[in-house]
Amino acid sequence: MANDQSLPKIGWIGTGVMGASMCGHLLDAGYEVALTTRTLAKAESLLQQGASWFSTPKDVAANSDLIFTIVGYPHDVREVILDPETGVLAGCKPGNVLVDMTTSQPSLAVEIAEQAAKREVDSLDAPVSGGDTGARGGTLSIMVGGSKRALETIQPCLDLMGKTVVHQGGPGAGQHTKMVNQILIATNMIGVCEALVYGHKAGLDLPTVMQSVGSGAAGSWSLSNLGPRIIDNQFDPGFYVEHFLKDMGIALAECRAMKLSMPGLALAEQLYQSVAAQGHERDGTHALALAIANLSGIDWKNR
Repeated sequence: MANDQSLPKIGWIGTGVMGASMCGHLLDAGYEVALTTRTLAKAESLLQQGASWFSTPKDVAANSDLIFTIVGYPHDVREVILDPETGVLAGCKPGNVLVDMTTSQPSLAVEIAEQAAKREVDSLDAPVSGGDTGARGGTLSIMVGGSKRALETIQPCLDLMGKTVVHQGGPGAGQHTKMVNQILIATNMIGVCEALVYGHKAGLDLPTVMQSVGSGAAGSWSLSNLGPRIIDNQFDPGFYVEHFLKDMGIALAECRAMKLSMPGLALAEQLYQSVAAQGHERDGTHALALAIANLSGIDWKNR
């Protein structure tokens, strides 16, 4: 689709498993997109769709009205946004809106919002849930922290990426909500993987089992979307194990700060450490099934 000159100019930083699809929806809707990412090859499909390449986040921001970032780790967020020489804020103008969609530290979201305000820039933390399928389908759940006024400005963009966009409160509230999301997923994934390993050991036909349990009280997004992948030995990432470990580490640090005991979360984090130690850190989170099966001497991939 040709660019619609009446629309705000978009800056986009991060073209991973989810980011590339999310940016693609904006291009499809006619937005002009300025783009940068660490690996040019990962941006090739978006450049073919009409995005323009810039060498630094600062340059992207200087050529944009609304700037979106979705990178890997909090240290990446800090570098991309706050680096005084090449970061997004160094290129921002008063009135810009900065939206970090990375799952990151709530305290860092607050720090970015404070630094952005000094430049008369609005900053939102807007992490997402829904994995690669949600990103491709534009059905993500987006959890937003920051001002409602800034959210209203970017709402048309978020509506192209997600079907559930909810304002959670001030700076950092989006990231705190994402921690709630990840805590829910962490122990649920243990249940999904243990149940399928049990079904296999009991001699059941797992696709037939899914017909019964997937729509009952035990049903969940993880079971419906990742269960079939586990059964079919498809462990390509919808969300990387290493990134989930990062998220659980953030959640556990927040728990310590709030003096919360979270034994289920701590157990999940340890089990996922074993997944990574077995060489699956770049596989999807459902690779937990491999580690769970291994505890009982089951070679899941060759079962």
